[in-house]
Amino acid sequence: MALTRPRPPGRPGPPAGRSPAATARPRFRILRGDAIALGPGKADLLEAIEAAGSISAAGRRLGMSYRRAWVLIDTMNRCFRSPLVAASRGGGGGGGARLTPAGRRVLRLYRDIEAAAEAAARPRLRALQRLLRPSGTAR
Repeated sequence: MALTRPRPPGRPGPPAGRSPAATARPRFRILRGDAIALGPGKADLLEAIEAAGSISAAGRRLGMSYRRAWVLIDTMNRCFRSPLVAASRGGGGGGGARLTPAGRRVLRLYRDIEAAAEAAARPRLRALQRLLRPSGTAR
């Protein structure tokens, strides 16, 4: 059973004629009241901001609008004690966005939790996989 994160948009899938292996991935959501302070999509957005240096570029990488990205960032920034993303407005010098030290720490902790959960679940997930019907067989 493949225990990896889903492919980012634009990455090729398995070769033609082969179906992908069954996959399992724990999905954690950190809640603050009714708000989702952090989850898999928000963590991906933080990584994209870190890589791109811009909210709009990060949104494009993930196939989301600037407005959607900004709403997610605003939610994260309101839920944590310190903002996770610092943004500067565009203009003549151009804008940008970066993770704050708190943002980098939160992202690292979240990814560490995911990795630990995947490692702990791996033997049981493999046992479940052995119980699955092979791909391409109908019932």
